[in-house]
Amino acid sequence: MKFRKNQTNESRLNPGYFDSAELKKMGFRQIGSNVRIAKNITIIGQENISIGSDVRIDGYTVVSAGRGEIKIGNFVHIANGCHLVCAGGVELQDFTGLAHGVKIYSASDDYTGMGLTNPTVPQELTAINFGKVILQNHVIVGANSVVLPGVTLGEGSAVGALTLVAQDLPPWGIYSGAPARRIKERSKEILNLEKEIHFR
Repeated sequence: MKFRKNQTNESRLNPGYFDSAELKKMGFRQIGSNVRIAKNITIIGQENISIGSDVRIDGYTVVSAGRGEIKIGNFVHIANGCHLVCAGGVELQDFTGLAHGVKIYSASDDYTGMGLTNPTVPQELTAINFGKVILQNHVIVGANSVVLPGVTLGEGSAVGALTLVAQDLPPWGIYSGAPARRIKERSKEILNLEKEIHFR
């Protein structure tokens, strides 16, 4: 493996993160303080993206907001390899987290045969379903889970790995399966821990 002059192995393997100061020059609707976004992600539609403070988005994630918008609150983490389709709107409120490979779709093709189903055909011949996806405060979504359009995950919901969320989830439950089923209650102790943090 060859490296360009003055380029270390570490920088070649780890592209690093943009910080708030750099991001504020890139056309986002809003960027708070202490925001870090990996340099090896794909973002479409910066002008439709609002990001609060203390947010980290890891590598190989795709945020597609060329149509629609996404609002990210404070103390939010999006792990590597996530995919957020924001055409119908996506909102990640404070203290939310997406584990590796989570997919959030706020728009989806109609699979019933009432419209054509890919972006290479004229839009008027498609039958796309749009619906805003909201993750309320303290929601966490486990690895490789899928959230479908029009769904609200209630405050404090915890979604296990490989779960399909196709309907609203009531607050403070732990959910798993395809489709998601409530398997137990989730502790509200995190609300007390939140008080230890002072928002910037």
